[in-house]
Amino acid sequence: MTTQPTQNLESFDNPQPGRNYTIRIETPEFTCLCPKTGQPDFATITLEYIPNHTCIELKSLKLYYWSYRNQGAFHEAVTNKILDDIVAAIAPNFMRVNAEFWVRGGISTTVIAEHRNPDWQPDDLITLP
Repeated sequence: MTTQPTQNLESFDNPQPGRNYTIRIETPEFTCLCPKTGQPDFATITLEYIPNHTCIELKSLKLYYWSYRNQGAFHEAVTNKILDDIVAAIAPNFMRVNAEFWVRGGISTTVIAEHRNPDWQPDDLITLP
Protein backbone atom coordinates (compact mmCIF):
# COMPACT_ATOMS: atom_id res chain seq x y z
CA MET A 1 0.00 0.00 0.00
CA THR A 2 1.34 3.43 -0.97
CA THR A 3 0.99 6.26 1.52
CA GLN A 4 -0.31 9.53 0.09
CA PRO A 5 -0.38 13.06 1.49
CA THR A 6 -3.66 14.00 3.15
CA GLN A 7 -5.25 16.86 5.09
CA ASN A 8 -6.86 14.31 7.47
CA LEU A 9 -5.45 14.80 10.98
CA GLU A 10 -5.91 11.97 13.47
CA SER A 11 -5.72 12.05 17.25
CA PHE A 12 -5.57 9.75 20.27
CA ASP A 13 -6.68 10.15 23.89
CA ASN A 14 -4.38 12.19 26.11
CA PRO A 15 -2.85 9.70 28.57
CA GLN A 16 -2.63 12.42 31.29
CA PRO A 17 -5.61 14.75 30.74
CA GLY A 18 -5.37 16.37 34.19
CA ARG A 19 -1.72 17.38 33.80
CA ASN A 20 -0.31 20.42 32.03
CA TYR A 21 2.62 19.13 30.01
CA THR A 22 4.19 20.30 26.77
CA ILE A 23 4.57 18.29 23.59
CA ARG A 24 7.14 19.66 21.11
CA ILE A 25 7.32 18.31 17.56
CA GLU A 26 10.02 19.57 15.21
CA THR A 27 9.76 18.99 11.47
CA PRO A 28 12.86 20.27 9.63
CA GLU A 29 11.73 19.21 6.14
CA PHE A 30 8.51 21.15 5.54
CA THR A 31 8.02 22.36 1.95
CA CYS A 32 5.43 24.38 0.09
CA LEU A 33 5.55 26.52 -3.03
CA CYS A 34 5.93 30.26 -3.36
CA PRO A 35 2.57 31.48 -4.72
CA LYS A 36 4.35 34.17 -6.79
CA THR A 37 7.18 32.21 -8.42
CA GLY A 38 6.22 28.56 -7.95
CA GLN A 39 9.65 27.87 -6.46
CA PRO A 40 9.87 25.64 -3.40
CA ASP A 41 9.96 27.19 0.07
CA PHE A 42 11.61 25.18 2.83
CA ALA A 43 10.96 25.54 6.54
CA THR A 44 11.40 24.02 9.94
CA ILE A 45 8.02 23.80 11.64
CA THR A 46 8.06 23.52 15.43
CA LEU A 47 4.73 22.66 16.99
CA GLU A 48 4.42 23.09 20.76
CA TYR A 49 1.22 22.38 22.61
CA ILE A 50 -0.36 21.57 25.95
CA PRO A 51 -2.99 18.93 25.18
CA ASN A 52 -6.48 18.90 26.59
CA HIS A 53 -8.37 15.65 25.90
CA THR A 54 -6.52 14.47 22.77
CA CYS A 55 -3.06 14.49 21.19
CA ILE A 56 -2.08 14.68 17.52
CA GLU A 57 -1.07 11.38 15.91
CA LEU A 58 2.39 11.81 14.35
CA LYS A 59 1.99 9.83 11.12
CA SER A 60 -1.13 11.81 10.22
CA LEU A 61 0.76 15.03 11.01
CA LYS A 62 3.57 13.96 8.69
CA LEU A 63 1.10 13.22 5.87
CA TYR A 64 -0.68 16.52 6.57
CA TYR A 65 2.59 18.48 6.25
CA TRP A 66 3.40 16.53 3.08
CA SER A 67 0.11 17.72 1.54
CA TYR A 68 1.56 21.25 1.32
CA ARG A 69 4.47 20.18 -0.92
CA ASN A 70 2.72 21.17 -4.18
CA GLN A 71 0.57 23.99 -2.81
CA GLY A 72 1.32 27.67 -3.24
CA ALA A 73 1.09 29.51 0.08
CA PHE A 74 2.41 32.67 1.66
CA HIS A 75 4.38 31.94 4.83
CA GLU A 76 1.90 33.80 7.02
CA ALA A 77 -1.09 31.99 5.53
CA VAL A 78 0.36 28.49 5.75
CA THR A 79 1.49 28.96 9.36
CA ASN A 80 -1.94 30.17 10.46
CA LYS A 81 -3.73 27.41 8.51
CA ILE A 82 -1.56 24.77 10.17
CA LEU A 83 -2.49 26.23 13.56
CA ASP A 84 -6.21 26.42 12.72
CA ASP A 85 -6.34 22.87 11.32
CA ILE A 86 -4.55 21.25 14.25
CA VAL A 87 -6.56 23.24 16.81
CA ALA A 88 -9.74 22.08 15.05
CA ALA A 89 -8.52 18.47 15.21
CA ILE A 90 -7.46 18.27 18.88
CA ALA A 91 -8.68 21.43 20.73
CA PRO A 92 -5.53 21.84 22.84
CA ASN A 93 -5.25 24.04 25.90
CA PHE A 94 -2.40 25.94 24.28
CA MET A 95 -0.64 25.67 20.92
CA ARG A 96 2.18 27.54 19.20
CA VAL A 97 3.33 27.00 15.62
CA ASN A 98 6.78 28.40 14.85
CA ALA A 99 7.60 28.31 11.13
CA GLU A 100 11.20 29.22 10.26
CA PHE A 101 11.48 29.57 6.49
CA TRP A 102 14.91 29.29 4.91
CA VAL A 103 16.69 32.22 3.33
CA ARG A 104 15.69 33.09 -0.20
CA GLY A 105 16.89 36.24 -1.93
CA GLY A 106 18.69 37.27 1.25
CA ILE A 107 15.53 37.20 3.38
CA SER A 108 14.45 34.63 5.94
CA THR A 109 11.02 34.63 7.55
CA THR A 110 9.81 33.31 10.89
CA VAL A 111 6.08 33.26 11.55
CA ILE A 112 4.75 32.40 15.01
CA ALA A 113 1.03 31.81 15.56
CA GLU A 114 -0.63 30.87 18.86
CA HIS A 115 -3.91 29.56 20.23
CA ARG A 116 -5.10 29.54 23.84
CA ASN A 117 -8.23 27.81 25.07
CA PRO A 118 -10.18 30.61 26.84
CA ASP A 119 -11.34 28.14 29.54
CA TRP A 120 -7.77 27.11 30.45
CA GLN A 121 -5.32 28.74 32.82
CA PRO A 122 -1.62 27.86 32.82
CA ASP A 123 0.05 26.66 36.00
CA ASP A 124 2.00 29.20 38.01
CA LEU A 125 5.60 29.63 36.87
CA ILE A 126 8.06 27.87 39.13
CA THR A 127 11.44 29.53 39.45
CA LEU A 128 14.27 27.27 40.57
CA PRO A 129 17.34 28.72 42.30
